[in-house]
Parts: sequence; C-alpha cells; structure tokens
Amino acid sequence: MYDDVLVPTDGSTAAATALEHALGVAERFDATVHGLYVVETDALAHEAPTLSLDDLRETLREEGESVLDDLRARASDRSLTVTTSTVEDVPEDAIVTYAAANGIDLVVMGTHGRHGAEPYPVGSVTGRVVRQVDVPVLVVGG
Repeated sequence: MYDDVLVPTDGSTAAATALEHALGVAERFDATVHGLYVVETDALAHEAPTLSLDDLRETLREEGESVLDDLRARASDRSLTVTTSTVEDVPEDAIVTYAAANGIDLVVMGTHGRHGAEPYPVGSVTGRVVRQVDVPVLVVGG
C-alpha cells in the first residue's frame, strides 16, 4: 500500500513523535522512509539578527544534518531503507514539491512543530500541507 513514506522534520518533539509513526508504517509495508528538513531562512532571520543570512543558512543546515543523522540512525536500527534531503524553501511548499517529485505515498507529520503552537489545521504548516498535497497525510498529535 505504501512504498515511500515522507516524514518532514524540524527536530521538534512533535516531529520525533511523527517519525516513530512513520517508521512503524514503513516497517509494516517495507517502505522507504524519506526524511526532509527545510531550511527556512527568510522567516527565521528576525530570530538571529546578529547573524548574516549566510551564517544563518549554515547554522540551520548544520542543525538539519544533525536531525537527519538521528532519523537515519533510527531507520537503520529497524533495517529500513532511508533517504534524506535538506532544502531551502517555505516548509509547506518544500513538502508538497518533494512529495510530488519523489512518488511519496504517505506524508507523516506532527501537529505542532518548533515554529508556533497553533492547533492543526488553522494556520499551521501541517494544515497547509493537508490542503495542498495529493497523497494521504497521517497527522500525529504531539
């Protein structure tokens, strides 16, 4: 039923909870896990005004690699095939684009990420993905 499962992550507790569900689905269906970390420098520039945009990009990319290293290790512990990617974009746009370009069958996301505590679906990245993506989305409460 599912061959490719996408789990976008920002390193938050909600994303870690969603990852556990994604890994469970991938085990059940022998699916490939796709980890996606989105560097959102434009929206975050105000949070680190003393950093140049290049420094901010580098810091966020390093953070993303750390988060994806953990994802790869957790998938490997379960003998799952995993692929990861870091992109710079608006999170919901990156997720929708990645899903379409990579034949994703299921997106697994947490309801609350690092960038706000608004409840799904009003205004959240998860809510916008649910409304835009052409595949099922498993929304995991965090």
